[in-house]
Amino acid sequence: MSDVDITAAAGGSRQELRREMRRARRRLPQRMQRRAAQCLLRALTRAPLWRNVRHLAAFASADGEPDLWPLMHAAHRAGRQIYLPVVTAAGAPLSFRQWWPGQRLTDNRFGIPEPPADAPRRPARHLDVVLTPLVAFDATGNRLGMGGGFYDRTFAFLHRRRRWHHPRLIGIAHAFQQVPSLSTEPWDVPLWGVLTPEALRRFPLRGH
Repeated sequence: MSDVDITAAAGGSRQELRREMRRARRRLPQRMQRRAAQCLLRALTRAPLWRNVRHLAAFASADGEPDLWPLMHAAHRAGRQIYLPVVTAAGAPLSFRQWWPGQRLTDNRFGIPEPPADAPRRPARHLDVVLTPLVAFDATGNRLGMGGGFYDRTFAFLHRRRRWHHPRLIGIAHAFQQVPSLSTEPWDVPLWGVLTPEALRRFPLRGH
């Protein structure tokens, strides 16, 4: 997708932007996706933040999203505890269950793999970093998701904080998913930072 296309999509509706960004992700060649996965791994594990991460939430990539499986395997080998989001019910916050290599996963109603019900759980408040899916983001940390509101509901408690502590929400994206600006709603939870294949970037605090 060209810069012109991104700008045009950003100026339209949120649904139009979702559609265009998802289409652009799916068009990426597999070799670019494989390279992006390795770059994400290097960018995160070389960041100063990484030294203090013990409990990391990730997600099973789909629909052209950057592949997080290599990062998850590397993090597990390095002794981190990895968790995947679980959809418990429509309109409910996410639950986070522990994942490890070789674990048998089950597809949820969206076709996304989840750990089994007997896997250990960790409260969202007690995660260190949450790698967060998105469709688009802007330079101030606003995030456009798929529209289900799962992450906003789960981390609504972050609105009440004066500064970031735990967990840190880090969006996962290709660089082209950045747009000039995004409209927001009162319940939208901003990102602490964004991780692209190029770098991990932190956003302004905006009073948090």
